[in-house]
Parts: sequence; C-alpha cells; structure tokens
Amino acid sequence: MIAARLAEYAQSLCYELLSPAVVHEVKRRLLDSVGCALAAFDAEPCRIARRMAQSVKVTNGATLWGTTHKTLPDLAAFANGALVRYLDFNDTYLAMEPAHPSDNLAAALAIGEMNLVSGRQLIEAVTLAYEIQCRLCDAAALRPRGWDHVTYGPFSSALGAAKLLQLPTPGMLQAVNLAGVANVALRQTRVGDLSMWKACAFSNAARNGVFAALLAQQGMTGPSPIFEGEKGFMKLVSGPLELSAFGGDKAGAQERVPFKILDTYIKHYPVEYHAQTAVEAAVAMRAEILQSEGPRGLTDIETIEIGSYDVAIEIIGRDPEKWQPRTRETADHSFPYCVAVALLDGTVTLSSFDEERLHDPLVKALMQKIRVVRQPEFIEQYPGAMPTRLTVTSHSGKQYVRQQDYPLGHPRNPMSDHEIVDKFSLLAAGKLGSAQARNLVDLIWNLDKVKDVHVLMPLLKVRRKTSHA
Repeated sequence: MIAARLAEYAQSLCYELLSPAVVHEVKRRLLDSVGCALAAFDAEPCRIARRMAQSVKVTNGATLWGTTHKTLPDLAAFANGALVRYLDFNDTYLAMEPAHPSDNLAAALAIGEMNLVSGRQLIEAVTLAYEIQCRLCDAAALRPRGWDHVTYGPFSSALGAAKLLQLPTPGMLQAVNLAGVANVALRQTRVGDLSMWKACAFSNAARNGVFAALLAQQGMTGPSPIFEGEKGFMKLVSGPLELSAFGGDKAGAQERVPFKILDTYIKHYPVEYHAQTAVEAAVAMRAEILQSEGPRGLTDIETIEIGSYDVAIEIIGRDPEKWQPRTRETADHSFPYCVAVALLDGTVTLSSFDEERLHDPLVKALMQKIRVVRQPEFIEQYPGAMPTRLTVTSHSGKQYVRQQDYPLGHPRNPMSDHEIVDKFSLLAAGKLGSAQARNLVDLIWNLDKVKDVHVLMPLLKVRRKTSHA
C-alpha cells in the first residue's frame, strides 16, 4: 500500500542520509521563506489568519511569526503558512502537478518549536516533506481532474509533523490515512478572478496535516487503504499513482537517489513561476528597445506575443480576468500583466501589484496588445525547461524577439547564497532591525548546530510599530 510505503520511508529517513548540499538547500529555503513571510506581515489575508490564531492562547504553544503570541500548532501552521505564501514569492516545483513545497515549513516549525527539536531534526523533517510532496506531484496531475495542487499538502505536512513528533511507523501510517480522507481542495481557488484564499489554501492543507499527525499521536485511526480503497484517493481524486524511489533510497551498489529539494526552484521575481522567464525576457527586451529606439519605442508597440506551453497558458494566460486583473492575486498569476509591467518598468517588484499600479491606464492599454500563443515545440521541453518566447512588433513593423528557457533560481540557473541573502534583506527591511536580521541570517546558516529551534522565534518578532497585531 502507498500509505504504508510513505510511513516506512518517513520512519527510515535520517539526517545521516542527507548530503551537505541537501542540508544547505534546506537552510536556503528557510531563509527565503522567512523573508517572504516578513514582507507579507501586514497583508489582509495574513492579518485575518493571525487574528483567528490569536483567539487561542497556549502558554507553551507555537509562535505566530512576527509576534510573541503562542497558539495551537495547527493554527500557527495556518497563520504562518499564509505569510509564506501570500506574495507568491516562495519556492516552486513543477512536474505533472505544480507545487510550492516551502509551504510545508510553517507546519514543521510549529511542531518543532512545541517539541523542542534540534535544527538537525527540523532539517530532516523539512527534507521529508519536500520529498513526499514532490514525489506525489511527479506521480499524478490533480489539476485536470478539478482538484487543487494543495491536495497533496496534508500528506507531506502530516508526515513532516509525525517525524518531529517521533511517531512509530503505525502512527505515521494513521497520520497519512487521516490526512488523506478529509482534505481534498477544489481547483476553483485558481480559476478566474483570484481571491484572498489563494494565500491560505496550502496553509489550510498544512493545518489539516498537523492536526492529522496530532490525532495519530493520540491513537486516532483513519480509513484504510486510503489510496487504493474502493472510494479512496486514487479512485476519486488522483487516478493511478505510482511513486518513484525516494531520496536516500539505494539506486545501486554505491549510489542513492537524489533528494527532490535539489530539483526545486527559488523565485527571483514575485510572480507565478511560469511567468519568471516571461518577465526576464521582457526586461531584456525593454533594454534592447530603449537602446535601439529610445523611450518612444515603448509607446510605439503595436502587438506583443507571448509564446508558451499548455500548463503555463492554462494557469496564467487563458482566463479573460488575466487581461483585467482586479486583485494582486490575479495580477501575479497573469502573463499579460507581468509582461506589461516588466516592459514598462524594467522589473517586477512587490510594489508592482499596488492598487494604483493595478489600475494604471498605461499598464491596462499595453495588456490589451498582448496575446498568448501556444508553441508546440515547447511542450516536450516542460518541466525540464520553462521556455517563453516574447515577440514585440512596433507600428513601423520592426520586430524584437527574445526567448528565455531557464529563469534565475532554476536548478540549471541557481541563485547564489549572496543573492538569496539580498532577497531576504529586501523583504525583511522595515520589519526587522539590521542587527536582528543579521542574527537571524547567521542562525539559519548554522541551523544544523542549533539545539532547540525555538531560538528562531524571537528573531522573527516584527520590531516596527504597526496597528495590525
């Protein structure tokens, strides 16, 4: 049974199996995700989630990041996970089903803090959660069947939590069963005009995963077989599932299977990942147009063609709302908006999604000149590459073409540690003091030496005055 295999793998995974590269990548993802969370502290969906979590106070509970309030671990996973996800700036994995595996971090830290785990234990659990979610994404696409990608999240978060709770294998099996039976999410979250829930969909899945692990710790059992059963996950949700070998498994006499965290992507721009190459192409093309024609070249554009592949078009280049985004959630999932802003501004930043920019007549006018076109030759290249071909034609007939295949942050074009620290510093600015930020960065780089991960929490306290707790 798949659930048994997941439980046995979770039980067998140990820190000693992790290469230095894997350990270092966990640190990079934690630093990146904490930066995303701090920058989102005042966002409305995050404040709502935090208010919900603050309604329960637990003396030795899990900390709501940015505050000193402690609550139940599942509520902390929900509120803190919304912070990580809100800006659409945390990491990504693309396969048959896309995912943002750093969404698991808030759940792992909530359970880890409450159980006084070491940095090595946290690294172990985070690696496990990445492995489970990404292998499930490799196995079957949920999107064509109407389910959201976060549906795999309860499994990965539950097993990460179960690992930190040190459940025996039977307990881990029940955590999987409980995580799967009641936590299937609708794809409507990402269709049409997107709502605040986009930021909370996985944090809710993680909350349910944590709850499943805690129930299993108390002896609760769940329906089995959860995947293969007559009314189980494969029958009703995913279709057939065949999981490949897991990271650390022996692939031969001397080799072990690489861990999936090494195949995931860090974002350079705060946009949906399929738009990363489009933004990079647009930024480069803007420079070319200005060099050739000067500023008038940007006002002389007649048409813009975005050549892409099926998955990207379905997610960010198909719905009419992508040409008329009314919310940040829709705009950062819009090919037309991201490309228009990149051409006009030469970059895309967090402020590119402010209310004033969303309604800028220049942006709106340029978006109406954009069409998204399927490129058959790109289909086979995805997900190994994420090619975007941008073609801009001026009123005079002059044409500019730029193609980008691997965005900065992709495993084949990775961001350096220095670039990740720069991203963190930009995101944390105004939320942490300079010394506090440096101490947090140093602590994360030395996570494997930390005896108790609760020492991270004071360094996440937002220092500036704010009217929103």
